[in-house]
Amino acid sequence: MSAGSDVTTAAATVVAVCQFAPTADRPRNLARIAELTASAVGRGARVLVFPEYASFFVDPMDASLAANAETLDGPFVQGLRALAVAHEVTIVAGVVERVDAEERSGASARVHNTVVAVDGTGVRARYRKQHLYDAFGQTESDWIAPGETGAAETFEVDGLRFGLMTCYDLRFPEVARTLVDAGVDVIVAPAEWVRGPLKEHHWTTLLAARAIENTVYLVAADHPTPIGVGHSSVVDPQGVTVAGVGTGEGIAIAELDRAAVTRVREINPVLRLRRYDVIPR
Repeated sequence: MSAGSDVTTAAATVVAVCQFAPTADRPRNLARIAELTASAVGRGARVLVFPEYASFFVDPMDASLAANAETLDGPFVQGLRALAVAHEVTIVAGVVERVDAEERSGASARVHNTVVAVDGTGVRARYRKQHLYDAFGQTESDWIAPGETGAAETFEVDGLRFGLMTCYDLRFPEVARTLVDAGVDVIVAPAEWVRGPLKEHHWTTLLAARAIENTVYLVAADHPTPIGVGHSSVVDPQGVTVAGVGTGEGIAIAELDRAAVTRVREINPVLRLRRYDVIPR
């Protein structure tokens, strides 16, 4: 079901990666998120991370994405906020966001693939996926409009700063570096990492690489098999997986310690020694 310690220390912030398989039924997805939230909170979680497309998912993608897209003040995100209020936590999840009329071109039915961080006050951060999965035989851009490059989307819990990215963004190290430039201690990556030859290897390697090169925690939640690869994980600033789920649905719990980030950056000052900045195209 899960891995990771349930014993917490006073200085730690407890995070949960919640691996589940979203369906084409928004109320059912929200109900499953509620079940997983209650379970993770019972184990001490303060920040809960759910996969990409947690509000609605269909494989293969089709026009039902647009039909089921919502605004960020719609019922799904309001449902996440209600859970955050009830449990006094922050919830991160992927949602299918309706594109504003001003952004639409012609008869386009594209939507945004958006990740939100929600607590009792509302939406704390909102990130629209920048790099779309037009690779390995897939064309996500047929259905998804890319987010604009620009300011990093971050939020804070217990003195830790978290930054948002999504799935395929992991293959572009510049995204993670822009988050680090914004002062994050933790990168959060909801995903639907599609299965295929060597894809599990790519997933685990990229999670470790982004953590190591940026000296941050990496918290990633995927869909389980058979569509995703599973292996939702919490990776520490030295690239060590400290908690993880297997290939089925489940929850992994880990402690995140700001002091650990500081210690690693003293030993391995790569951010201070770097000689290049990241400039969006």
